[in-house]
This record gives sequence, C-alpha cells and structure tokens, in this order.
Amino acid sequence: MRFVEFTDILTLLVALRWTIGLTLIALIAGGPVGLLLALMKSSRHVIANIIAEIILQLIQGIPLLALLMFFYFGVPVFLGIDIPPIAAVSIAYVIYTGVYFGQIWAGSIAAIKQEQWEAGACLGLSKWHQFAYIIAPQAFKLSIPSSVSFLVQLIKGTSLASVVGFIELTRAAQQLSAATFQATLVYVIVAILYFALCFPLTLWSRKLERKLNGTN
Repeated sequence: MRFVEFTDILTLLVALRWTIGLTLIALIAGGPVGLLLALMKSSRHVIANIIAEIILQLIQGIPLLALLMFFYFGVPVFLGIDIPPIAAVSIAYVIYTGVYFGQIWAGSIAAIKQEQWEAGACLGLSKWHQFAYIIAPQAFKLSIPSSVSFLVQLIKGTSLASVVGFIELTRAAQQLSAATFQATLVYVIVAILYFALCFPLTLWSRKLERKLNGTN
C-alpha cells in the first residue's frame, strides 16, 4: 500500500480529459443523428415516421452497457476485424446520444401547438419555412432543460466505457486503486471530479426549467 501522490491525481485529470472528449464526440456526432431522427419522427411521411419510431424504441430498449459490448465484442466477430476501444465506444455513445436527443427533440416539436403551424400558413410560408422560422426556435427553447439533463446523464454514463478497457476517469480510478490500495480516497477524488463536471450543468438545467416555466 502507498499514498496517493500528486502524479496520481494528474493521471486522473488526464483520464478526465478522455471523459470530456468522449462526451464531446457523442454530442458533436450524435446531435445531427438526433436531429434527423426528430425530423423523421415529426414528419407526416408515414415510412419516415415508422423507421424513426422503430429505431428509437429499439435502441432505447437496449441498455447502454449491452450496446458497448455489442460494438466492442460482437461487431469484430461478425466483420472479422479488431475495433479499437475508442472507435467501438464512440460509435455506441453516438448512437445512444442520437436516439435520446431524437426523442427529446421530437417531443419538443410535438409540444408546439397546431395554431403555430396555421399562423405560418396564413403568412404564406412553406412547410419548411414554417418549421425553420416558427416551430424550430420554440421547440429548441423547450428542449434545452431536458437536453442539458441528458448531458449530465451522458457524462456519468461514460463510466461504463471502462468495461471494454477504455481508459476514462473510472477506468483510471480502478487502476490507481489497485496500485495504491487506497480505494476510498481514490473514489472520493473521482466523485469530486464528476461532481465538478455535473453539478454546474444540473444547476443550469434547473435554472432554465424555472425560467421556461415562468415564461409559460
């Protein structure tokens, strides 16, 4: 057993960068996926609507851990190639993020009253312009609290990537705990780091929700 040193804390901070990086990858790549699914689900085209609904229900019914296992262990078996942990993890989190954003944003679009569409039609706007200039800004505003809340869950959910050997904050903590036999101290530090990331976002989400409720 040895004491946790300053270099060990630096190791955790480096791993924290990967936690943040994985979250950013999921947001940047998952955002467009979510937008596409939201538009398909909100579309009046029956086929697009059905496809989006199937994807949303299917992926939401699969635990994130199972999704990670599938892309890290299952896909290489099917394709006969090795997939680096970063690639497998990124794909899983992008799909996971895209689906949940799609559900959130589709719900926000559906929450806009039909009268808003009718008002746009009275102004002579096409369906696309009605959506772009009238519906989308209001739906975006409605979706912010839920989107930020999901972001908090996503940050905490990156800890599951440690199961497939991806060295983010939780995996680094496991390794450091095994090396120092100071599990309690190590995980207290990790909890503080997660708290420092998530708590400001949680406060922001609550503030936005109160502001939105006050506006309504």
